[in-house]
Amino acid sequence: MFWNVAIGLLIPFAGTTAGAACVFFLKNAISPLLQRIFTGFAAGVMVAASVWSLLIPSMEMCEGMGKLAFVPSLIGLLAGVFFLLLMDSFVPHLHLGSDKPEGAKSSLGRTAMLMLAVTIHNLPEGAACGAIFAGVINGDGAVTMAGAFALALGIAIQNFPEGAIISLPLRSEGNSRMKSFLLGALSGAVEPLGALVAILLANIVTPILPYLLAFAAGAMFYVVVEELIPEASEGEHSNVGTIAFAIGFALMMVLDVALG
Repeated sequence: MFWNVAIGLLIPFAGTTAGAACVFFLKNAISPLLQRIFTGFAAGVMVAASVWSLLIPSMEMCEGMGKLAFVPSLIGLLAGVFFLLLMDSFVPHLHLGSDKPEGAKSSLGRTAMLMLAVTIHNLPEGAACGAIFAGVINGDGAVTMAGAFALALGIAIQNFPEGAIISLPLRSEGNSRMKSFLLGALSGAVEPLGALVAILLANIVTPILPYLLAFAAGAMFYVVVEELIPEASEGEHSNVGTIAFAIGFALMMVLDVALG
């Protein structure tokens, strides 16, 4: 099981790295239309993963509580949203396509703040992977290894365009291809690290697992509503982002139900 878990935790990072490698093959940044498609797709994957892979298993683990089985999920969900709200408010970061930094005032350079923005985005995905694999290790059967791999694969699929969206603009700002690739790949390194923290927490305090699953879902919901949906809907042809959202949602739903 150890090697299965280790491979599963690295799958999302591999998706980011493969996307970042696009900087070696493409000359220009991804067009705004294609960015909207990728962003909408990512949002759909994250919402479906939050429901089928995280919230539903969280409530299934608490069936013994009867009609109050939703309580751990509710607490975890709101805690995840609040945690990301704090990070978004206090960590200095800069979103792609924006010249106005967010969070606390800082003297950090543009590249560093772009990387911090991606870190905030990727942290919930790492926590989600860690939480679901912790569910496989410590759970009561509510989470299967196949379901955990489905979540990891779904996140990896949506991480591929994210890696490209990071590395290509860094290249257009004058960085070398290798530096742009390394920074793009590094943006996904927080995911396996966050996953390890989630697994360690679940191992130390096993009853925390339902809360942890819902916490990851809440954090991902925050990213989707705060960042991805507005980016997918801005400009002309905003319906393209909506269609991409539906495709991402449907794909993740099928992966989780078919493999889980």
